[in-house]
Amino acid sequence: MFWEAAEIHAQQGGADAVRGDAIVVEGHHDNAVGTTDAASQGTITQKLIEERPALRPGEVLEFVPGVIVTQHSGDGKANQYFLRGFNLDHGTDFATFLDGVPVNMRSHAHGQGYTDLNFLIPELVSRIDYRKGPYFAEDGDFANAGSARIRYASTLKEPFASATVGGHGYQRLLTAGSTGLGEGQVLGALELGHNNGPWQVPEGFNKVNGVLRWSTNRGQDSFALTGMVYAAKWTATDQIPARAVSQGLVDRFGSLDPSDGGTTGRSSLSLNWTRSLADGAFNVDAYVVRSRLDLFNNFTFQLNHPFDLGDPINGDQFHQFERRTMTGFSAMRTWVGTLGEAPMTNKVGLQTRYDKVDPLGLEATVARVPAAPVRLDAVNEASAGLFAENAVQWTPWLRSIVGARFDEYSFKVRSDNAANSGDVGANIVSPKLGLVLGPWAKTEIFLNYGEGFHSNDARGTVTHVSPQTGAAVDPVTPLVKSKGQEIGVKTNIVPGLTSSVAIWQLRLASELVFSGDAGDTQASRASLRQGVEWSNHWIVKPWLLLDLDLSASRARFTQD
Repeated sequence: MFWEAAEIHAQQGGADAVRGDAIVVEGHHDNAVGTTDAASQGTITQKLIEERPALRPGEVLEFVPGVIVTQHSGDGKANQYFLRGFNLDHGTDFATFLDGVPVNMRSHAHGQGYTDLNFLIPELVSRIDYRKGPYFAEDGDFANAGSARIRYASTLKEPFASATVGGHGYQRLLTAGSTGLGEGQVLGALELGHNNGPWQVPEGFNKVNGVLRWSTNRGQDSFALTGMVYAAKWTATDQIPARAVSQGLVDRFGSLDPSDGGTTGRSSLSLNWTRSLADGAFNVDAYVVRSRLDLFNNFTFQLNHPFDLGDPINGDQFHQFERRTMTGFSAMRTWVGTLGEAPMTNKVGLQTRYDKVDPLGLEATVARVPAAPVRLDAVNEASAGLFAENAVQWTPWLRSIVGARFDEYSFKVRSDNAANSGDVGANIVSPKLGLVLGPWAKTEIFLNYGEGFHSNDARGTVTHVSPQTGAAVDPVTPLVKSKGQEIGVKTNIVPGLTSSVAIWQLRLASELVFSGDAGDTQASRASLRQGVEWSNHWIVKPWLLLDLDLSASRARFTQD
């Protein structure tokens, strides 16, 4: 039965040599009819990742059809992401994972869901499993627009070293390899990078990045232990007024505050364990991550401290900073069976996460020197999510997927202003439903519905006084619900071509965001997004591959 095969494939294929027996996929995608639960779901394999270059680490997400990745404020800052009518800022509403470790940072100094992928080494990526929309029980916080689960390889065919030199001081050195050790394999990689960019004020970006993994397969068990370390520093040339350039006040590659930029670092230790069972599998992921960020930005130059008010020196630069420890654990049991004579697959899982962020601060600065505090907090945020999913192949042409998840959150904030301290709890239930019709003539039809959510910054849930104006403000809703629908078609009717069309809609109860730049909440309204996506992957000849992805979306507020 192709449903059982597809589910077992999905469980084992997530980490090649880590989760279950290795699965060899020769193609660029693993998105054929019978392998997904939605038209907009799919997998990118290592073959395509190897053959398509990426300028920056975060651009590996552009392998996901419809995702756009941009960069601003230097190579050390998280990218900005766009998908399905969302300006996702630095990652809000798109959940990203690396080997089971969440990358999105909640209650972050710069922005909710901050997704810094600059520690990623694209040459090590073996697989990207992506989903769009809130239709999947395994996806929780930040997955309204979608999610991507990135997997590193556990072994390399052969060791390699590469050195790249380019214009504007670009330099990159990467060496990686794997070898046997005891009953397992050790993989190591070291990356060094430098870049000045085309700017009048050199970026001076310096990066060091390392990965060390030990993995083994023993009978029913697959196990991997991975350590990572990353550090970077840079000077940023931010956006500048077009009128200042046209008037000759500053060069188009110039800067109005040459002290902008930052430093960041990340270290992690993670464990992946899978036990293959006669009727399915049991998966466990656990991790601890330490991270830090010091970010200096000046987007308004002299707006808040104008020359004509006698303050020609200070300007509007601000410093966002945090020190974070994140720990988490997830477990999932999958088993296959029958309901009567219908093949059935069940999943039950638990996901927990705890973030301790202390300090978490915002202050005004002059050339990176503290000038005046705005707010200083310590945040403890904990969550637990329980999910279940049932899939039944009722007939050769009808498959149902029914799921739900329950998430519980606890926010604890201690602020330098007692009025902005407090403890808040919240929970949310998210049902999911999918129907797959077909295949007929190598074509499937998908109907999907799901409810999801994203969490708001913990500080906003207890803030009663604006740190900018001193005015009274109302705390925000901790968890914001979304509702999404999708109808899609996927076909392999043309030899070598996988083509899919998805028409989708997503409602968000609120677009409210906590502004890390201001230290308070920016009010907004409910929204409705609608769109259509057409994705094509065609292997014309063994030596010729054509990809065509088209998407259009319309995003509107639904309240005045």
